[in-house]
Formats: sequence, structure tokens, C-alpha cells
Amino acid sequence: MTTTDTQQATMTPEQAAWFADTFTRLVDNVGLAVLGKPDAIRLAFTCLLSGGHMLLEDFPGTGKTSLARALAATVQSSHSRIQFTPDLLPSDVTGVTIFDQESKRFEFHQGPIFASIVLADEINRASPKTQSALLEVMEEGRVTIDGTPHDVGRPFLVIATQNPIEQAGTYRLPEAQLDRFLMKSALGYPDHAATLQILSGAAVRDRTATLAPMITAQAVVDMADLASTVYVDAAVLEYVSRLAEQTRNSPEITLGVSVRGALALVRSAKTWAASQGRHYVVPDDVKDLAQPVLAHRLVLDAEAEFEGATATLSLARILSEVVPPQQRAGVEA
Repeated sequence: MTTTDTQQATMTPEQAAWFADTFTRLVDNVGLAVLGKPDAIRLAFTCLLSGGHMLLEDFPGTGKTSLARALAATVQSSHSRIQFTPDLLPSDVTGVTIFDQESKRFEFHQGPIFASIVLADEINRASPKTQSALLEVMEEGRVTIDGTPHDVGRPFLVIATQNPIEQAGTYRLPEAQLDRFLMKSALGYPDHAATLQILSGAAVRDRTATLAPMITAQAVVDMADLASTVYVDAAVLEYVSRLAEQTRNSPEITLGVSVRGALALVRSAKTWAASQGRHYVVPDDVKDLAQPVLAHRLVLDAEAEFEGATATLSLARILSEVVPPQQRAGVEA
């Protein structure tokens, strides 16, 4: 199937090859600091180039902060870190308006959210009001103070982290707010070989400090715009729609995938396809990203959860039940 009938010019094979080469070099650069986790790094860059945000939930010491810092070091742009605590105020995140005695007028002082890559460390330790302030900026891409909007600009990626342990004094993210994250993932502990490599370089306290910027902020924006032109066949869109519908009809799921979730899966699949040198999406791209993009959006029935059901297992079952479309002849034309 050709792409001449689409309204928007689609990515060419040559552009796809350039995109994949650049994407791989970016992943490899971050991999110098975050050892043994290429899959997690690829997901993070997919988030960045799809215009979304990432939630990392994992145990302490697995490299969540290192991943965010390595990503920021690779992209030549501004970055910031916000340590979320129970006493953190929304204005500590977004900024505040202060009266200037000399100019006799109020001036807006930007908060740490005004950066290209923002690390929101232990987001579940902040109050719901502060969490909402962050999530609103993530959704809208701007901060409104005293009725005046302030754009955060592009690229804009928030990597939020939370630990699944030590839940005393924390505020769990509501399901509706989890839906704001394009992906939810985990790093996990490194394998034996990566662990040995980390231990042998114990003298280096911060591997991210050795990374050199490899791409400008404007180039990231250009790559994101290019990824949005990847071709998606109607059969693949129907496949995504059927997956979303199946999550809503499953007896063990009380809240299935929303339209926002389905759109997130399509956007991510476009970037994922381009990162592999293709200018079109195939069903395997959808299947590869279904877990990180969709699982955290599902709310399980309490009885099913008590019996051992999990969002990951439920989604895996749905993926096995919904038959993907067959690759059409000429799709690579």
C-alpha cells in the first residue's frame, strides 16, 4: 500500500534510516552511564520523541535517577531535578509572581518545571495538590499564573520516579492522573555482567558526568515532528481500537483503556517504528509497546485482583486473544 493518498507527507525510507541511526547513537550514549538497560533507554527516548512523559516505578538503587540524568546529559538543553516532599508547594514547581520594587510591577519567576527534561523524584511523596500542579503542566505544556499562560517549550519530558516500598506518608497517584503518563516502566536490577562492570568502575561516582551532549534541543523537536509522519495503515488502527475495546469488555477489568490511551499507543508506535528504520507501523510495534503504554491505565476488579490477577497478566491475555492484522502486500513500497 502506498502513502500517496494520505493528507500529510509521510516519512521516506531514507528519513527512516537516518532516524534509526541517530536514535541508536543516542541510546548507546546513555548506555555508557546506565549499563545493561538498553530496552529501558529506548523506551525513554521513545517517550521524549513522542511528546509524552514517563513514570519509573522501581526499588531504590536501580538507576532511575541515573537514567534521567544521562538522558539530560545527552540532549543539549536545560534540565532540572525536583525532589518531591510532603511540604513541597505547587509554586515550588511551577514558579511564583513577585512584586518588583524598582519596576513597580509583578514579575513571574519560573520554577524548575521550565526545563526540557525534568526529573520529578519520588512524586508520590508530595501532596495531591502539588502532584496535580505538575500533571497539569505535563498535559497542557504551559503554566498559568494569575491568568497569564507561560509555555514550557519543546522538547519537554518529565521523568517521574516512585518507589514501591516505604509507602507510609506517601500519596498514591490516582488512576486518572496515571493516565497522563505516556509510559510506565521499571529498570530492574542489572544482570551479572553489567553488575560486574558497575562494580569495577566504583571509583567513578557519577557516570553521567562523563557523557557529552550528542543532539540539540531543536534537533529533538525535528525528530519528534518527523516521527509523527510515520505511516499507520487503517488495519493497524483497527487493531489498536480492538485492543482498547477488549480491555473495556474484560470481566476482570473495571476501567479499560481510554481514547487517550489508544492515541498514546499509536504515537509511541510511530516513534518505535522509525527507531527501527521503518517508515510505517507494523502490528509488532503495537504489541511491543502495549505493556508500558497501556498496563498502568487499567483498573482491575477488586475480586479478580484478590485472586491474583494483575494488569500485566490481563493485558498479556488480551494481546493473545486479539488477532493482529496480517502484513499487507506492498506495505513497504
